[in-house]
Amino acid sequence: MADFRMGSLDHLHLLVPDRYEAARWYKENLGFEIVERYKLWADVGGPLHISADGGRSGLALFERGQHAHIKAEVAFRVGAKEFIAFAESLQSSNIRGASREPLKAESVVDHDLCYAFYFQDPYGNEFELDCYEYDEVRRDLIERLGITPIRFYSATPR
Repeated sequence: MADFRMGSLDHLHLLVPDRYEAARWYKENLGFEIVERYKLWADVGGPLHISADGGRSGLALFERGQHAHIKAEVAFRVGAKEFIAFAESLQSSNIRGASREPLKAESVVDHDLCYAFYFQDPYGNEFELDCYEYDEVRRDLIERLGITPIRFYSATPR
């Protein structure tokens, strides 16, 4: 596991009273824009993604009342090669999922546009690892290992 390096910052989770009201504040005061590509997640009750750099990094706005289970979380982005290496290394790692169970390749989440792993460090801080090279991960990890990914905030039933 020591050979794996976390990728670039993708987004941070924030809890707000109203996602669209908060998006307006972030736009007017800090120059954030709604990332249209990820709006489908907000349309099915998930986060509204906003960004000040064209979607390379951003904020995921969750409505506080609807998402009591959401905590502050840092999400990182990696390419398919790194994502698959991470998944394959989990069998020999000491990484725990959000429920403190050992994280494994079968813990992968399918978000229609990306695949993700959710996990904690030993101190209870929560992290997300995302890969937007969707087709490569589907072919070289999901199909190769016969994994049925976990799905939530999905716009497409499978």
